[in-house]
Amino acid sequence: MAKDSGNRQSQLRQLIAQLAARMMAEEGIADYAHAKRKAGRQLGITDSQCMPTNSEIEEEIRLYHDIYNSDDQPEALLQLRKDALLVMQLLERFNPHLTGAVLDGTAGKYAETHIHLFADSLKEVEIFLLNQQIPYITDEKSYRISERRSMDRKKVPLFTLEGPHGLIKLSVFEVDDMRMATKSPVNGNNASRANIEALTKLIAQSEQTQEP
Repeated sequence: MAKDSGNRQSQLRQLIAQLAARMMAEEGIADYAHAKRKAGRQLGITDSQCMPTNSEIEEEIRLYHDIYNSDDQPEALLQLRKDALLVMQLLERFNPHLTGAVLDGTAGKYAETHIHLFADSLKEVEIFLLNQQIPYITDEKSYRISERRSMDRKKVPLFTLEGPHGLIKLSVFEVDDMRMATKSPVNGNNASRANIEALTKLIAQSEQTQEP
């Protein structure tokens, strides 16, 4: 009986992971917790032991793209990266770094793009956006960070821009925070991030790969 129960939970975890992955790939949902809760509700599953990990959902996202979006997803991802590069070049004075799904390759069409900025003051970024006549919405975003041997959370200001192919979210850190690693929501490891030079190289590699 215990084995049957374990198998049943495993099957339900996979069902939720697959549905959450589809939502994140096709609907632009960026929050893993929101996607898995929504998937659980749609499937009528409320048992917390049946909830998949973020890593399991990310694996299903990659598999979903391979099966259903193999023709369209690489091109959509490349476009999102090009959009990100244009924004980063515009905001070059704030040492922008791309992170998240657009960088790691799991982003689908209309996915959110996450860029970290490092500025002496929030007002400096805000004035720049106003002078460039770029409309934005302000909010905050909480990050898990590692400080020496302890784990903590840090809230930073967030500017959301309406990009041509999805929302572009600018998290504004202090300049000294460049030495601080934020944690990936997927596996808890240090999140990858790419500056303008690294993103330019990544785009060039992607274009070469897509050449007929």
